[in-house]
Amino acid sequence: MRKVLFLCSQNRLRSPTAEQVFADWPGIETASAGLNVGADNPLTPELLQWADLIFVMERAHRSKLSARFRTHLGGKRIVCLDIPDNYEFMDPELIRLLQGKVPPHLP
Repeated sequence: MRKVLFLCSQNRLRSPTAEQVFADWPGIETASAGLNVGADNPLTPELLQWADLIFVMERAHRSKLSARFRTHLGGKRIVCLDIPDNYEFMDPELIRLLQGKVPPHLP
């Protein structure tokens, strides 16, 4: 079972949507977190250790992740989805984007 972590800024819109959309995907477990202070579910070193594959929504998230958690990444694969913060939770357009960009990276 591959463990897939979705990250955005506040863990309120994009990453929780991705976590839900792919929750029933065969062969994976999903989780989500936010990189900002005050995120609903803040990213922790333990969550990074749990994850096999990490998706970030923007390039800035990859930079922040590397700067703050470099020692906890251990060469894990990080995929940037290039999805801007323009969507509400479970927005149909956001779901369509996620369904187009995420599956090629899943088992």
